Amino acid sequence: MKTSVGIIGMGWVGSSVAISLLHAGVVEELLVHDLRVEVAEGEAMDLTQGSTFYPMATVRVAAIDEMRQARAIVLAVGNGSLPGGKSRLEQLAKNVGIVREIGRALQGYAGVVVVVSNPVDVLTHALREAADLPPERVIGTGTMLDTARLRQMVAERLHLASQSIHAYVVGEHGDSEVVLWSSARVGGTPIAQWPSWTTEDETSIAADVRTAGYDIVRRKGTSNHAIGLVTAELLSVLLRDECRVLAVSRVQTDVDQFRDVALTLPVVVGADGATLVVLPEMSSGERDALARSADVLRTAQHSVATG
Repeated sequence: MKTSVGIIGMGWVGSSVAISLLHAGVVEELLVHDLRVEVAEGEAMDLTQGSTFYPMATVRVAAIDEMRQARAIVLAVGNGSLPGGKSRLEQLAKNVGIVREIGRALQGYAGVVVVVSNPVDVLTHALREAADLPPERVIGTGTMLDTARLRQMVAERLHLASQSIHAYVVGEHGDSEVVLWSSARVGGTPIAQWPSWTTEDETSIAADVRTAGYDIVRRKGTSNHAIGLVTAELLSVLLRDECRVLAVSRVQTDVDQFRDVALTLPVVVGADGATLVVLPEMSSGERDALARSADVLRTAQHSVATG
């Protein structure tokens, strides 16, 4: 059977996910869908005509029903990035209805659903609820992008490769997110012990990570390339069953404090989805900040709860 992935929503983000996924070489068949049928057709044609430059794969338009045989389905639907530094949670009312409709269409689906649409945490919760799928098989990209931004910015400050930085952003993908400086490492060395590192660096970089998406949207109107690469990496880990620890969002079931809230904690990701949550080392201040982030998300979830 072909390794097949579906993408629902072929706007800026969906198309970036598609090209990144094809370049990663982990799919044999890419199924694309958009309510604007001609947009989906055009994207499929455009991607197909570039097939000389990526590993062999086919791209075609498909209905959501046809995607039920795919190994994974990506949701990149709904209202896109908001200008003016507005909160991602302000997108909630416009997107939750769309996601719930898709979720109902995916009830009984046997693969993994990856939610990219914002606000990603609350939509991950809404999708899992509507689709009635196990929590480990509905994964939001969460703070995987924020974590990548954090590592890039720390690496630039220290004149190192970002692969040498080990640090996480947890909680909401948004304004209440939490950088775990207490467990951040450069190689195996705590970042606080690194020569020339200061608490001022931590404050400045955390703020820059939090506003990075808004800064991009203010300049170009959307943020799509980095999240496309993030989603392709997440799908590669899933499809190859790599069992890597990633900063992705899922409905939490094992930590009482966060039970039934979709938020990011480091979690083992493989073919079965986001399975084993790895609760990281945190300072008391970070634990309190993460609890506040969970409260923000819990309130947002309740604001759109079904009766």
